[in-house]
Amino acid sequence: MTRPALVPELSVSDLSKSMAFYVDLLGFRIEYDRPEEKFAALSLGSAHLMLEQAASNKRATAEEFQAGQWRTADLERPFGRGLNLEIEVEDLAPMVSRLSAHAYSLLLEPHEKSRRVGKKNRVVRELLVADPDGYLIRLSQPIDRGGI
Repeated sequence: MTRPALVPELSVSDLSKSMAFYVDLLGFRIEYDRPEEKFAALSLGSAHLMLEQAASNKRATAEEFQAGQWRTADLERPFGRGLNLEIEVEDLAPMVSRLSAHAYSLLLEPHEKSRRVGKKNRVVRELLVADPDGYLIRLSQPIDRGGI
């Protein structure tokens, strides 16, 4: 598989909790990991994501920054303020079932949404959920209604 040109890397507070969310509940696959660095690269279909446990919630020192710990400010919950990651999925149902079975709260329940893309509309069934650190994840299942 060709690696995407853009792969977000999320700083997380606890890699094991994040892995349980992304792998066990959402169904991501581990592409590779570096447990000694508390790092994992994940995929779900053609969506790719990297997770790295932050060494600290404090802004990185110059030495830490040079070593690849790119915390430009203190990390405060919810992480990723102003960011939501839309992840296109084939079927929301299994994810909804797993999230529900683990009593995981959804910020927006599954619903249909139509958005104009160019001159046509694209209809999706989507939900919004926050990961353990508060990153917003929008899972989106395309619905063919004669749009794009």
